[in-house]
Amino acid sequence: MSSLRIHRNISGPDTAEPDVSARSAAGHGCRVCLVRHLAVCTALPAEQAGALEELAGDLQLRAGELLAREGEPRRYVFTVQTGALRRTRTLADGRRLVAGFLMPGDYIGFSNSTHYRHTFEAITDSRLCAVSHDGMRTLCATYHGLEHELMQRACIELDATRDKLMALARMTPPERLAGFLQDMARRRQRQGQDDAVVELPMTRTDIADYLGLTIETVSRCFTKLRGEGLIATPDPHTVQLLDRTRLETLAAAG
Repeated sequence: MSSLRIHRNISGPDTAEPDVSARSAAGHGCRVCLVRHLAVCTALPAEQAGALEELAGDLQLRAGELLAREGEPRRYVFTVQTGALRRTRTLADGRRLVAGFLMPGDYIGFSNSTHYRHTFEAITDSRLCAVSHDGMRTLCATYHGLEHELMQRACIELDATRDKLMALARMTPPERLAGFLQDMARRRQRQGQDDAVVELPMTRTDIADYLGLTIETVSRCFTKLRGEGLIATPDPHTVQLLDRTRLETLAAAG
C-alpha cells in the first residue's frame, strides 16, 4: 500500500512528481474510511476490499493546490475523503466555467478520455484516495459489481448534468440559487449531517460561475432569500435553511 502526495500550486508549475511511499496501516484503509458507504468502493464486499486497498494511496492537497489540469493525461482515479474541490473548464474566450463541486464520497474519473477534461482544484485542505487508472480497470474486470457501480454513477452524473442544463435555461436567478442550496442540503443528508444547515466552502464567485450568473446577482439573490425569511447566513460559508417548503417550491418553479 502506498501514500501518494502531489504538491501543485495553481499559480505555477508542478513542484514535484508523485511521490509514492509506504502507506501506514494505522488510521488508513477501507476499514476505517469514513466515506466508504458513499463511495463507489461500497460495491466491493468487505472480504474483497483488500484488493482495492492494495492498490490505493492517500493524496493530501492544501487549499488552492491542483489535483489535475485540463488536458493532462489521466493516470489516477480518486475518491474525495475529506475537504472539497472545484471542477472547472476554461472556455474558448478565456472565461472560467465551474462545472461542479466535489465533496466527501464523490468519485473523480468518470470518463473514457485519456486526458482530463476539467481542472480540479482544492477549495479547502483535502484528502483523497487515489488508485491508478490501470489498477481500477483491473479491479473492474475482476469484480463486476464495482464496474456496475461505476456505470450507475456515471449515468446518474450524466442525468444530473442534463437536468442542470435544462433548469438553468429556464430558471430565474433566485430559483437557480434555491436549487443549488437544495442540492447542497441533499449532499449533507447523504453524509449523515444536519441538512438544515448548509456549509458552503466555495466562494460567491464560484457559485456565480457555477450558476451562470454574476457575483452581484448572486449577492442580490442571497439578500432576497434572506429578506423573504427562507434562509439565514450567520457567516459567508454557512446557510441555515429556515423554510424548506418554500425553498423547494421556489427551486421547482423553473
